[in-house]
Amino acid sequence: MRLLIGLGGPRTVGAVLTGVTALYLALVVFNNLTDFGTNHAFVQHVFAMDTTFKSPNTMWRAITSPALVNIAYVLIIAWEAATAIVLVIATVSWVRADVEVARRISGLGLSMQLLLFGGGFIAIGGEWFCMWQSKQWNGLQAALQNVIIGGLVLIVTQVAGRVRAAVPPAA
Repeated sequence: MRLLIGLGGPRTVGAVLTGVTALYLALVVFNNLTDFGTNHAFVQHVFAMDTTFKSPNTMWRAITSPALVNIAYVLIIAWEAATAIVLVIATVSWVRADVEVARRISGLGLSMQLLLFGGGFIAIGGEWFCMWQSKQWNGLQAALQNVIIGGLVLIVTQVAGRVRAAVPPAA
């Protein structure tokens, strides 16, 4: 019984949620590297704004330079990879019972995820490049999904790191 109680505790929850998020981001990186062209086309079309309403008031923002698109895409993949690595380190910290370190590293990795999907895809892609106007190249739903997951895991891991110290051990 004591084992079950321990396994259902905040440390396990933090490890599982952080680990699943790390796995997800690692698979995103894997897919972006092994199927480079698919998401590259997405970035290219969002930057080019070629499927938006093409208002002259916004089209000046379009970026059609292949070099700049390639640089942006590689930077996105590198950021995703760095985020996955940070979250793997956080997961290991949760497993090792270094709760304060795990909480802080989880906070960093999850904040990195929120910056990419909230700041990069929703704010910059969605609004600056008017991605919301595109029927074919609109990634706002997927970005929102990542922001919600990252935000919820961030809240849980931050609370889990603090609750552990406040809960007396089971007798």
